[in-house]
Order: sequence, then structure tokens, then C-alpha cells
Amino acid sequence: MFESAELGHAIAKAVYKKEAPKLREALLDAQYDLKERGEFPVIILISGVDGAGKGETVNLLNEWMDPRLIQSRTFSAATDEERDRPQMWRFWRALPPKGRVGILFGSWYTEPISDRVHGFIKTPELDQSIDQIKRLEKMLVDEGALLLKFWFHLSRDQQRHRLKTLEKNPKTRWRVTEADWRAYEQYDEYRHWSEHTLQETSTGEAPWVIVEGKDPAYRSLTVGKVVLAGIRSRLDREPSAPKAPEAAPMLASIDNVQIIDRLDLTATLEKSQYKAELEAWQGRLNLLFREKKFKDRNVIAVFEGNDAAGKGGSIRRVTQALDARSYDIIPVAAPTEDERNQPYLWRFWRHMPAKSHMTIFDRSWYGRVLVERVEGYCSEFDWVRAYGEINDFETQLSKHGTIVVKFWLAISQDEQLRRFEAREKIGYKRFKITDDDWRNRKKWPDYVRAVSDMVERTSTVTAPWTLVAANDKYHARIEILRTLTKAIEKAL
Repeated sequence: MFESAELGHAIAKAVYKKEAPKLREALLDAQYDLKERGEFPVIILISGVDGAGKGETVNLLNEWMDPRLIQSRTFSAATDEERDRPQMWRFWRALPPKGRVGILFGSWYTEPISDRVHGFIKTPELDQSIDQIKRLEKMLVDEGALLLKFWFHLSRDQQRHRLKTLEKNPKTRWRVTEADWRAYEQYDEYRHWSEHTLQETSTGEAPWVIVEGKDPAYRSLTVGKVVLAGIRSRLDREPSAPKAPEAAPMLASIDNVQIIDRLDLTATLEKSQYKAELEAWQGRLNLLFREKKFKDRNVIAVFEGNDAAGKGGSIRRVTQALDARSYDIIPVAAPTEDERNQPYLWRFWRHMPAKSHMTIFDRSWYGRVLVERVEGYCSEFDWVRAYGEINDFETQLSKHGTIVVKFWLAISQDEQLRRFEAREKIGYKRFKITDDDWRNRKKWPDYVRAVSDMVERTSTVTAPWTLVAANDKYHARIEILRTLTKAIEKAL
């Protein structure tokens, strides 16, 4: 795979001096058009052999383009904060918004390849990481990102010569470390596993561009022209129609029986029993958060449900049991402009809890397959593919040790109407009722169908749904506390 990058590609100085200014001007024009249109982000991955010119290329792109419109991030060893989160968390947060360019120097490829070379992981684990990367990149492309991946290559002899040259020059000597020479000693291993990874991840939506790094003029013009062609081709093409779903049509059950229909909403709990159980379960939950074993775990609790189903009251009964420093509540409303400029999961990615903490989402990423689906805020292609993307996301959380607990609070239409009317009459509850709530009632059958599809497709072994009959608030609150507590006990 690397043979064409060992041919001694070179560009004459005179040619470079003639072409570089024109390329630089064209890149700036494309960058400003990208900003003006604001239709998609550009993500540039810089990876490859040590000494092949990766750092110089990052500097050059910032020099040739407007650095104010570029987010450059360099990734080395993970920090303590990053190790507390899933492996992809630090990359998720570094993604550029629409209309901007993001350069990731050292990306999600570096650690899996290095770990395989050093024997920290086996080939099946590397292949699992590769599959995870492919799914992430497909999601980014499906969300509209232009993903450009550059691998800078040198032959073994070229790398040795490059390191020696840098080492001899007092101005560049600092750039060559013992780690670079150790990596050089393992050149064949790095080449083998890099080639394996590149072959598996050079896909139609995100192909690799392999650049020979020996000649600075050649690599600079190559990268610049690829970046220009990628941005310009996206900007100049005609707007395309929404993509069609890749799955078979999703049809309702032919007997019209949905999973939500089977939930017994008549379950109740007497107030005296509620008070006794509330104290017992809150105490049990509090003790779990002080367990020594919990220091290495964290919790994500997702609350979804019908409007007026009691999510807020249930969340308060959970947090009453905890130290306020051990949890965060994330209320989710319509996305802001900044959030609309990112993949739909981005605004949730950045709220992942640290070890020994819990994040509570009052509504969540499931909005993509619920309100966005029913209200037509996204295409069918987008919400159909979201099931798999959400499952991938939650699987990553579980593999990292996060305890994921998901609740759907269900009430009947009659009970919802009673609560809506009560909210309008009680002054301190009026903020809880909006015109949207009344409008959503008219689409009750559509939401039942969407919820049933959601549960069927995203209730997994690692992150199952708990359906809570919430006509009686006492019953719902205890069911939630019991389920959350037992899930943490089981994990510990």
C-alpha cells in the first residue's frame, strides 16, 4: 500500500515557487466561501511516520489559510480527565463546527496502532477499534462533514536519514526524542499494522491520501491541492436531495399492538408505603455513591417520557439522595445555533461524567428518533441510521465502565389531559405547559409508534430501557429509584 509513497516524489523549487502562491490564494478563497456558506465542517486528520513532515504541514496550512477559521488540535498521551471518559471523548470535543476547518494532529488512529505494535492489545482488539472508527467516520460523513485523511510516509532509510538530519541541526535537534528512535527500531512493526489499519479504513466516504514525506515541496503542494479540491468540489456541487434510508421500510405491527400498549398504567402505591420506600431506596443509593468500588465507575441516567409524565419530579427524588457535587443535570431543549453546527450527538458527548459522578439527562439523544422523527425536523435517512449510531455510542460508554440506565415514563392520554389542565390553573406550574405540549397531543399515535420503534431497536443488553407506568407518581418514583439502585449494585 505504501509502495507509491517510496518512489522519490519531488517538485522542483521553481515549480513550487510558481504554484504555491496561486494555491494559497485559492485555499483562502475556498475557506472564506466555506465560512460564508456554513453548510459543512472540514475535518483534516494528520497521521503517519515520525519525521515525515506532519508538523510542518500543520504549520503550513495555518500559514496558507486564515488561522482564525482553523481549529488545530494536537493529541498526545491522554490526560487524567480524558482517561475518565470513553476513548473517543477527547476527539468528539475537538470537532469543528460547520463553516470551519479542524486539523487533528494525531487522531483516533494513533493509539490503536501504537498499542498493537507494543503488544498492549491483540489483533482482534485492534480490529474492534477499527470497526468503531469506521462507524464514527461514517456518522460524521452522514452528518455532512468533509473528512480528509492524510498519512505521511517515509521508507525506513528515508526515516533514518530524516531523523539524523534533524538531529544534526541545532535549530531542529529538540524535535528528535528517544521515543522517535525507539519507534524507528520498530519500523517494520509500525508499517505492518499501519498498512493493515489503512486498508480497513480507506472507505468510499473517507479514503486515505498517502503522501510521501521526503520532499517538502511535493508534500506541501499535494496536501494543499487535495484540501482545495475537497472543499471546492463540495461547495460547487448542486444541492442534493435527502438520502434515502438504507434499511427496509419500517412498518407498524400488522395487528396495531405496540409495546407501550402492554404497559399496565394502573399500578399505584399508597402514600404511607411510598414514604417508607422512598427513604429506604434513597439511603441505599446514597451508600452506593460512597462505595470504594464506585470511585472507578460513573453513571448516565436518561429520562424520557410523555409530556407531563413526571420526569422532573422523579429526577428530584434521585438527586435528593446525593451530594450535589456528585451529579449534573442536563436539561435538553431545542438545539442552539452552536449545537446545530455540530453532529447531533455532540451536545451530549461533551457532558460525559467523570469517574464517581452521575450525569442525568432530562431528555436526551433520543430526540433524534422521537420529536425530530415525528415533527419532520430530520430526514427519514437521518433518524433510521440514528438507531445504530446511538447503540454504538452507548456500547462505547458501557465498555468504558459507565452504567447506563434509561427510563421511559408513560402516562395515558386522559391522565396527561388532567395534568395539563391542572398546570394551567396553578400559578407556579404554568411555566411547565406550552403551546407545543398541546400541539404534541394531536400526534399521540405517531409518538406511540416512534417510542415503540425506539425501545425495540435500542434496548440492548448493555443499555436496556425501563418502561415506567407513571399515571401514579408515587409508583413511578419508587420504580425509578429501585431500578437505578439495583443497576449500580449489579455493576459494582
